[in-house]
Amino acid sequence: MASPAASSAPAASLERRLGLGGMGRGLLAPADGADAGPPAPPMPGLMRLRCAVQHYEWGRRGAGSLVARLAAGDAADDRPCAELWMGTHPSAPSSLAPDVSLRDWIARNPAALGRAVAARWGGDLPFLFKVLSVAKALSIQAHPDRGLAAALHALRPATYRDANHKPEMAVAVTEFHALCGFAATKELKEVLRTVPEVQELVGKEESRKLLSVKEQDGGIGVRSYLKSAFTKLMVASEEAVSEAIAKLKSRLNAESKVRTLTKKEKLVLSLEKQYPGDVGVLAAYFMNYVKLSPGEALYVGANEPHAYLSGECIECMATSDNVVRAGLTPKYRDVQTLCSMLTYDQTFPEVLRGVPVQPYVTRYTPSADEFEVDRYLLPSDRSVTMSPVPGPSIFLVMEGEGEIQAGTMPDNTKAKEGDIFFVPAHTEVKLHTSGPKSMQVYRAGVNSRFLS
Repeated sequence: MASPAASSAPAASLERRLGLGGMGRGLLAPADGADAGPPAPPMPGLMRLRCAVQHYEWGRRGAGSLVARLAAGDAADDRPCAELWMGTHPSAPSSLAPDVSLRDWIARNPAALGRAVAARWGGDLPFLFKVLSVAKALSIQAHPDRGLAAALHALRPATYRDANHKPEMAVAVTEFHALCGFAATKELKEVLRTVPEVQELVGKEESRKLLSVKEQDGGIGVRSYLKSAFTKLMVASEEAVSEAIAKLKSRLNAESKVRTLTKKEKLVLSLEKQYPGDVGVLAAYFMNYVKLSPGEALYVGANEPHAYLSGECIECMATSDNVVRAGLTPKYRDVQTLCSMLTYDQTFPEVLRGVPVQPYVTRYTPSADEFEVDRYLLPSDRSVTMSPVPGPSIFLVMEGEGEIQAGTMPDNTKAKEGDIFFVPAHTEVKLHTSGPKSMQVYRAGVNSRFLS
């Protein structure tokens, strides 16, 4: 039988490799004269992550799911593979080894975040990085601002599991469809005039108010009317909603034989098949219908209604899982909270196309401090270098293969589709494509405007 010393050697080796012996305190060093303990070993430049898959019902299945392919072991799983989470959120935390979570490692090694990031976000990774594979619509939802998030968490912690806000950005990998924000007054008027099933639920009085608004007008008056009309729709009884949707479905199917349905009408029929009798089917008429081509992005701020409909994307957000839902879902609905929290802004969402920051690299920079996303499209036998930044990064190899070198590491690390790496602050990263195919890599990091 092995001696205790011998049996503990692999664990000790793993601790040294992952820096669990107290390393990485350089940026948050004790005051002069305090007991700093033994000298910290150098910060590792690159650490491979094990990340969790979320099997939500709306996800794609098997080889048809990008999430499943990246997770490798889930490709043969018959369950829907909806989201791949990369980060420290406790709902699905990433790990460096079976018994070493990224969150715990960062807590012991705050220098990995950089001084400014550690001070601003309490020693935790401020962003959550995801891949989404969407087969059917996600819920009509919004994410609360910081104040509302804290209040909801205090009131209902089982439903709203953290006190943080959740601004987010989706970067399309395939063609990606979404509902986002409220449609312009002109479009809403057309809905009330031509979709009797919606007008019936909204009611004559609320419809009259919106129809009387001048289209060039904006501000509190329009938002007040829009809020009243949307709320009236969302709180309608299940029986009234089911009856209205049945009428709508029958009418559109009949009209499709004599005219071409609009994109929104086709969408409504598709949503009805996915969520029969759900008020979210009718709520789609109130919202902007957005299509993203690969490489285009959509930023969603606090208190803005949205629903991702189909396609696959990279998503990055502040570290939070707060979602207020009101339609297109079997999950808990908090209709009154959603209707009261929305901004009711009617600006069509801006489609972000990114900015080239060097050859082969495009950066998507939202208004939120917590995150940004870089997309690397590296042709065969090409290299690119990311200069050191004073904040942490997570790299995901989406496709292709090559080598990655970080910091002072003497050797390159093989990198292939599905590999995910955590890179501490102040670390230079070099990527090189070694296979015949191009290499597509995504990086999430703290917003460079905050770091500059």
